[in-house]
Amino acid sequence: MTDRAGTPAEPDPPAPEGTATEGTAPGAPEEPRRRRHWLRWTALGVSLVVLAAAGVGWWFYRKLDGNITTDTTAAAELRRYEKERPPAVVSAARNILVIGSDTRSGEGNRKYGKDEGTQRSDTTILLHLSAGKKSATAVSLPRDLMVTIPSCRKTDGTRTREQFAQFNWAFEFGGTACTIRTVEKLTGIRVDHHMVIDFRGFKKMVDAVDGVEVCLKEPVNDPAAKLKLPAGRQTLHGEQALGFVRARKSIGNGSDTERMDRQQQFLGALVSKVQSDGVLLNPTKLYPVLDAATKAITTDQGLDSLRDLYDLARSMRAIPTEKVLFLTVPRRPYAYNANRDELVQPAASQLFKQLREDRAVVVTPGDEKKDGTGTRGSGADGKPDDADSPAPSVTPTFTGRSAAEGVCS
Repeated sequence: MTDRAGTPAEPDPPAPEGTATEGTAPGAPEEPRRRRHWLRWTALGVSLVVLAAAGVGWWFYRKLDGNITTDTTAAAELRRYEKERPPAVVSAARNILVIGSDTRSGEGNRKYGKDEGTQRSDTTILLHLSAGKKSATAVSLPRDLMVTIPSCRKTDGTRTREQFAQFNWAFEFGGTACTIRTVEKLTGIRVDHHMVIDFRGFKKMVDAVDGVEVCLKEPVNDPAAKLKLPAGRQTLHGEQALGFVRARKSIGNGSDTERMDRQQQFLGALVSKVQSDGVLLNPTKLYPVLDAATKAITTDQGLDSLRDLYDLARSMRAIPTEKVLFLTVPRRPYAYNANRDELVQPAASQLFKQLREDRAVVVTPGDEKKDGTGTRGSGADGKPDDADSPAPSVTPTFTGRSAAEGVCS
């Protein structure tokens, strides 16, 4: 390099440490500049990861939310009869009617029988969530219970007449709305929400939690229920689990009462499994459960979003398993047909009153009385000792169990 006179120019002396060079701000060392450069790229990478995760999360949310089927027909029908429906006594409590449909229509259900275009409620449970979500009480309503079914609108637009018939006919006559109105007339309890689940949906739910453990005293071979099991402790998955809760003649005494007790035990074990941290805190296990649950159910408009179902599940998650109770409404063989059931009074009315007023229900295990009533505070006639007293001093007790007991207790 030369100067303007053509003489060699002296090389520039090295810049003192801390002196700015070309392209560098005064006083900025090279190392901090590289560090800031690296931090900018790191922040950009993290932002991209977060955006990608948010996109995937939104996709999963939309997929699960879209799985849910909304029952708008029942809502429209129930609005017609709003004036005759019972009011909600405790507004913060919730009553959800869970209906297991025996429909043979749809993929996965035809194997259980011929699709004749009708369906009945194979299992019906009235789930009461207390105000403050401190307890949950699930009451099974026998499908053979003799009740008054109101006049209901059929799918073809015609109407049935009001009649005294077995309970599960209500679902065949007028679907969910007819069943809800029948339950409300029977119990005086306002049904806030409902869910309908079919055979296929139940199996997928059980498979999603990797099966449920049961204990059998004797081996079972029931071709009608598609069930063949050895005796002892074992884990049942989809098809076997469905056969286990549906079987009537091959397990126990063959009665529907025994079958309902088995269903309650199984559902208690299923609740415990879903509530376990191994499911709820593990995304790889939680997503299949949510996917199966959302695909399995048809709900009213108050539960037809993933957020609604999540809020419900979160409420259930906060309830200790010993406060999740299962029982069957007090019943006995119908006086005019031993193959049907009738309510035991005043025990059934007492149970309905306690649920209606959001008062605690007490259950004891065992079968002290085959009609579903308990022993504490009851006389030899099956009525509470203080049944004629205007202010009962003893809480009625009913035969049942809690989810904490499990199916192998």
